[in-house]
Amino acid sequence: MSSDESARLRALLSYWIKHNKEHSQEFREWADRAEGFGEDEAAKEMAQAAREMDKASEYLSQTLSRLEQKEF
Repeated sequence: MSSDESARLRALLSYWIKHNKEHSQEFREWADRAEGFGEDEAAKEMAQAAREMDKASEYLSQTLSRLEQKEF
């Protein structure tokens, strides 16, 4: 991988991590709202989606860390 590609990948990973966290937070907010109007099952599913998004972000963070360590 060229240094340009590596830099682009690191930038994309950073963006995806931030973007996923925003979505995860929004899922949680809507899960709370859904629960508030009696949609308990929908709330549970959205909360699960938020947890899965967090897991994806953890993997992306690990990848970013590994790539950054290779620079040194």
